Amino acid sequence: MKIIACIKRVPTTDAQAKITPDGQSLDAAGFQYMTSFYDEIAVEQAILTKEALEGEVTVLTIGPSEVSKEVRECIAKGADGGVILVDPEWASRDALSTAKTLAAQLTSMGAELAFFGKVATDRDNGAVGPMVATLMGWACVTSVVELDIKADGGTAKRETENGMETVEFSLPAIITCDKGLNEPRYAGLKGIMAAKKKPLLEIPVDSTPNQAQVTRLELPAPRSAGRIVGEGADAVPALIDALRNEAKVL
Repeated sequence: MKIIACIKRVPTTDAQAKITPDGQSLDAAGFQYMTSFYDEIAVEQAILTKEALEGEVTVLTIGPSEVSKEVRECIAKGADGGVILVDPEWASRDALSTAKTLAAQLTSMGAELAFFGKVATDRDNGAVGPMVATLMGWACVTSVVELDIKADGGTAKRETENGMETVEFSLPAIITCDKGLNEPRYAGLKGIMAAKKKPLLEIPVDSTPNQAQVTRLELPAPRSAGRIVGEGADAVPALIDALRNEAKVL
């Protein structure tokens, strides 16, 4: 089975956001990067699926050549190779542009099953996986927390606002992975050394026009300082008054 794990390189969670002088993008100077948290779950599930059904796992991403660091880390955990669609302007792509490029590559690779994270931890929109499935005409199950895959399809469970939902699907399919689906493994020394010898292909890609254009970015207003309205039960009337007349949440 040809299994693909799609990942995204994102700034580390302690990155301090700064806006460029033109007000249309983030200043990435000094950023450190990592694989998006939910994408690590997707990579683990791809490897588990390979171990259960046989086949091969390829890690796929769009980004600069430097993303080879994150791809190699995924390969060290058990993937068989990686493909980087090299685009220096990767960070300015919107979801549809990203989805169109990934869908074209998945088709050319002969993919049968692709795993994505539920969301990328930088933009948190959760759109790329479902968009890829729509463009390719594949089944799609999102926010999966339990999964059982056979050679021709599978069953997935996903948490919804109304409880747990069980979905049956056929292959080919896109699965987006949520927290709790698995526990991503760490790369051992043997895997790290082996990853250096496994294939990593870099393919230059042209930018695909965005559907959405950023017109302005601005940081949230600084939060006003808090205050103590009193102590114990005697503070309750003052607290209720502040919530009703100042915060206006009552």
